[in-house]
Amino acid sequence: MKNRREFLRISTAGTVGVLALGTYACGSGGKKPVEQATEVVKAATGMGLGLQLYSIRDAMAADAAGSLKKIADMGYKFVEMASYADGKFYGVEPKEFQKMVEDNGMKVVSSHTSVEAEGITTASAQKMADAHAEIGVEYCVQPWIEEKDRNIETYKKMIAEWNKVGEIMKNVGIQFGYHNHNFEFKPTDGMVPYYDVFLKEMDADLITMELDCYWAMKAGQDPVEMFNKYPGRFQLLHFKGMGKEVVEPFYTVDKDDIVSVGAGVADYKRIYDARETAGLKYLFVEDDNQGNGKPFEGVKASIDNINAKLFV
Repeated sequence: MKNRREFLRISTAGTVGVLALGTYACGSGGKKPVEQATEVVKAATGMGLGLQLYSIRDAMAADAAGSLKKIADMGYKFVEMASYADGKFYGVEPKEFQKMVEDNGMKVVSSHTSVEAEGITTASAQKMADAHAEIGVEYCVQPWIEEKDRNIETYKKMIAEWNKVGEIMKNVGIQFGYHNHNFEFKPTDGMVPYYDVFLKEMDADLITMELDCYWAMKAGQDPVEMFNKYPGRFQLLHFKGMGKEVVEPFYTVDKDDIVSVGAGVADYKRIYDARETAGLKYLFVEDDNQGNGKPFEGVKASIDNINAKLFV
């Protein structure tokens, strides 16, 4: 099973170089008819539920159309992509992928798309911008930082660059975002980078936080306390179940106890109840382990548990 680092390395191959801010932007498309349906769902339940497609990445690679139908039949309303390369999503042209999603009554709202420490070339930036504009995403999210770049100096350099990218995205109606793991909370040079660098130096108007609650809790953080301290900063949330209690914080990417949401020990009802303080717009299930070999069973259990325990 490819880990996230390898998956993103493959998806963003060939995009290193100097960032050309004048040409980099992700555009937004116009209102789609499917939005009316999803807005009705959100009004009725308080929140439609999305799936980060990294949760079913092997199935998406084998049969994207069939996989999208399966999750739509489960009740998922939104998707967050995790495969962009060479102007395509999951190997197909943007409009083709968008049609696959919308034909199943869902909407693409977000895309995990890396801007590495080295930046991206002018040509790659323009192609990426055009592809995202064509598919009409609302969010582009930086999902990962390579281990070699996890130091205070590089964090600051990357964040300064992301603020500029975020400004360009805002001008075309796209919200830039950052998705955490647990390493951002590891004390480094007398600082806790997530609080002392990321939240401090990211422009709150340009970059929202996509809080992966599982990884934050693994690092000993309380998401509700984070919402209270930084209200409105968390427009996107990732939920994944946690199999066992955190005895002490850890900062390595150990995924052995990821389970379906609602099947483990994490109190997601408490976190969901604080959504207004967080500023939540979209909630995504993400299962890094692909259901421990049963991806569709895993994400089905998650949506069933969320509907029964949270959306009530």
